[in-house]
Amino acid sequence: MTASPKEICREALRERILLQDLAPGTELDEGRIAADYGLSRTPLREIFQVLAGEGYLRLEANRGARVVSLEIATVRAFLQTAPLILATAARLAAEVRGGAGLEPLKAAQLRFQQALEGGDDGAAALADHGFHTQLGEMAANPYMLPALNRVLIDQTRLSRGVFSPGSKKERKLVKKAVQQHEALIAAIESGAADQAADLALQHWELSRGHMEGFLRPDPLPMVPVAQAESTA
Repeated sequence: MTASPKEICREALRERILLQDLAPGTELDEGRIAADYGLSRTPLREIFQVLAGEGYLRLEANRGARVVSLEIATVRAFLQTAPLILATAARLAAEVRGGAGLEPLKAAQLRFQQALEGGDDGAAALADHGFHTQLGEMAANPYMLPALNRVLIDQTRLSRGVFSPGSKKERKLVKKAVQQHEALIAAIESGAADQAADLALQHWELSRGHMEGFLRPDPLPMVPVAQAESTA
């Protein structure tokens, strides 16, 4: 089936936010977006409502829509809460043993591997996001799923760059991520709930350091005192 302009726009905005093409805090230009996707303002505002409900946007009275920000307090809460939610999703998915959800999970893993092999870090980030979203669907818990989806938005945004490794150590971490996905699939398929939860926590640890860098950015370069005096 061919997607409608409304569906195309909604999915494109999700992806642009996840990949930070639309940076946290960005105010959306209704007129420009409507023109880009061939929509009138009424269906576009309906899309904004949906994305706000999912946690991608914040709607402001008399100001329109803005990408949800990544403020320090929000990131701290995310780093505190995300491991619990991710591990719980994996555990619940293993307890129900996946069923029909296993094939979409394996398809997401294949897209993840193919994107990494092709050097497309953006596609890899989106495929990783899709993998964990599918885990949440398989967990079949209506109370946990909204929390997981909200966590995954910020996890994908904060881990941007993880899948474009520059050093040998970073390449090893990406390879490990692929292996952990495979192990998670096997644990869920066999109903090994404790193992699935533990693997989810190990997977979280791979990118935690990168995400914590948001709270402790690299310092600005300092000019040595002797150099500063010589140029005075």
